[in-house]
Amino acid sequence: MQKKIYLVAGARPNFMKIAPIVRALQESGDLAYRIVHTGQHYDREMNEVFFEELGIPEPDIFMAAGGGSHSQQTAKIMLAFEEYCQEERPDAIVVVGDVNSTLACSITAKKMHIPVAHVEAGLRSGDIKMPEEINRLVTDSISDWFFVTEPSGITHLRREGKPEEAIHHVGHVMVDNLLYQINKLAQTQLGASETSEFKAAQAKRAKRYGVITLHRPSNVDDIEIFSRISKALKEISAELPLIFPAHPRTRDNLKKFGIDLGENIALVGPQAYMPFLDLWKDAAVVLTDSGGLQEETTALGVPCITIRENTERPITVEEGTNTLVGTDPARITAEVDKILRGEGKQGRRPQLWDGKAAERIVDVLVSELYRN
Repeated sequence: MQKKIYLVAGARPNFMKIAPIVRALQESGDLAYRIVHTGQHYDREMNEVFFEELGIPEPDIFMAAGGGSHSQQTAKIMLAFEEYCQEERPDAIVVVGDVNSTLACSITAKKMHIPVAHVEAGLRSGDIKMPEEINRLVTDSISDWFFVTEPSGITHLRREGKPEEAIHHVGHVMVDNLLYQINKLAQTQLGASETSEFKAAQAKRAKRYGVITLHRPSNVDDIEIFSRISKALKEISAELPLIFPAHPRTRDNLKKFGIDLGENIALVGPQAYMPFLDLWKDAAVVLTDSGGLQEETTALGVPCITIRENTERPITVEEGTNTLVGTDPARITAEVDKILRGEGKQGRRPQLWDGKAAERIVDVLVSELYRN
């Protein structure tokens, strides 16, 4: 009898991680699967076209968990997910990343004696104040199979006492999806947008440009830190035009704190995946506090400045194009100056970031689930 798994996602970036696994499952045909959308983040842009872009069907289950505090959200997801698992019990669940849905569904499944596979296991920032770090630690403490993107993940899991046979260095599904979307982008005619107009304007002036993303509370909810970062960005923009697709909370705080970014930073709304990819892939530099973008820029060889004191993705710094700078304006501007002078780090794509991570994951799941 064919084994069945649930693939859990709670927000747009999660679907980009499960999409390659869905495509690999479709290719394999050895496992039945259902896509579960917890509804942790409601995104009105997540429509049929979004799933067509990813090459996967729309979710089979939508739980509509919605917002609330971390505890409220986690509790709502746990209750709803338990009902679905009771109605149609899967043989295993697959969770990705480090959002509240990852934690909630892992705990629920484990208490129901359903095996848990964690994709992006073993990543650690060492900063317990980050909600994502707590989610990673707890999820990994109860998972059965650990799918690791980089060697640091193996080191952390070994140190935490995880069995060697459960740890699988498979590469990175986010890179799988990135390479898939890059190929698709080459065959797609994107419509006019704020980002395409900005990009065209810089090309007409033969100007390079940079891209900003900032959303972490530690950066944008503190007036002193946000003002310090903004000072650096404004200084950089005097030489390099910048575009800033701003998270709503980030935009609200800019207004609340009275921060003026100046006329050389184009402030635009959040972007769909394909237009945003088309924007940053050709940037001279990306300035970000995002975890995923650190990896994606490394995969495509785009210089990246990470405005954080730590990173759970050290391979992007050790081997890739990423530089960790903290929030000191002098350091931020100095690193960008180096890149613009052609003296930035070159980097390389890490081992197994080859677009085949999802195939390796499916091979392991098939082997484990049909073992008995």
